[in-house]
Amino acid sequence: MKFFSLIREDFANVKRNDPALHSSAELFFSYPGLWALFFHRIAHSLYQRGLRFLPRFISGLGLFLTTIDIHPAATIGRRVFIDHGVGVVIGETTIIGDDVLIYQQVTLGGVSLSHGKRHPTLENNVVIGAGSKVLGNITIGANSKVGANSVVVKDVPPDSTAVGIPARVLKRGFDKTPLSHNKIPDVNKEIFAYLIKRIEVLESALPQNKQENIKQKDHNLEEIYDNFIHSMD
Repeated sequence: MKFFSLIREDFANVKRNDPALHSSAELFFSYPGLWALFFHRIAHSLYQRGLRFLPRFISGLGLFLTTIDIHPAATIGRRVFIDHGVGVVIGETTIIGDDVLIYQQVTLGGVSLSHGKRHPTLENNVVIGAGSKVLGNITIGANSKVGANSVVVKDVPPDSTAVGIPARVLKRGFDKTPLSHNKIPDVNKEIFAYLIKRIEVLESALPQNKQENIKQKDHNLEEIYDNFIHSMD
């Protein structure tokens, strides 16, 4: 796709995907993610031609104006939308496919100082929630989501949802609506609920003469927990 056609598509993509946009004039003042992409398209084009200082200078200018840091060597596909965008970092060997949605405070970073591919690959139609960190040479499969504030260090299969620290794949074939973050289950809550129910089952299975001993130990644990909580006042 020609360079200027790609730029026009970036601007049209915001109009198509953001209901908060009420006029074309807002594009120039309220969308740092759009302008970060604009600077990156220029810097990346020059970087591919073998230049180094000028693309890094343009990227630095874009960072200063938008607070979004995109290395000029990063490969970014079509119709990518960086929503809000403040604090987004995209590393040198990152590859981003088409129709990807990235929210504020996201880091697509590396975990190695070695040369070569060391940053993530995001396939088409991926959504990366606010504050998430996707680290290393891993792949987020097509149509997948990463929940807000998650830390992803392993591959995520296509059509999946990953959440947590470190991120776990919760469910394949999850709701593909880009903004359905409210439907992502709380994995920690579910695990604790399971453990509590499991303990209840085990306690009910104990003989009566041993349950008294368990109650005493439970009382002791409650005292330890209560002292710990009050120590933080």
